[in-house]
Amino acid sequence: MSPLPRWSWGAVTGTALAMAVVLFAMGRVVWCTEGDLSPISFDTWSTHNSQHLLDAYSFSHFQHGLVFFAALVLLGRERWQGARFVVATVLEAAWEVLENTSWIIDKYRENTVSLDYFGDSIANSLSDLACCGLGYIVARRLPWWGTLLLFVGIELAMVFAIKDSLLLNVLMLVYPLDAVKAWQAG
Repeated sequence: MSPLPRWSWGAVTGTALAMAVVLFAMGRVVWCTEGDLSPISFDTWSTHNSQHLLDAYSFSHFQHGLVFFAALVLLGRERWQGARFVVATVLEAAWEVLENTSWIIDKYRENTVSLDYFGDSIANSLSDLACCGLGYIVARRLPWWGTLLLFVGIELAMVFAIKDSLLLNVLMLVYPLDAVKAWQAG
């Protein structure tokens, strides 16, 4: 498998910078306002969630990369490799901006057990973007069934570890179920 073209890395860097500028203009904090300088916080029930470089939901963003690769590969197998990578990055950056709007933050707080969720720090959003890119690159190297097994494995690990996952997040945002919310809170 050939490496991604150099121009695509420049476009990805530009996308990351544009996303950070938009998030800053939206009033997002650069880093955790609690003053904790730890790069990692896996406590999903605290105000540190989504405020550090890595958190439990970093795995979900890695899964975004797996899904984006699978979806975008249908557009041309070995053709347009760099363009597909850039598209995946732009999609993830757009999600990061949308995810940090009042509309989505309120939906999370209303539909899920994430009552203390107030959006991501800019550092966390940049890390989420990097996790998505890493997921995309890993999916490029795995056979389709390996990517599927990895996706399912992450889903199961997250459900057991934090009672949440990418698919549960999507479900609760789109079609919230009281039974799932009660189980997650339980």
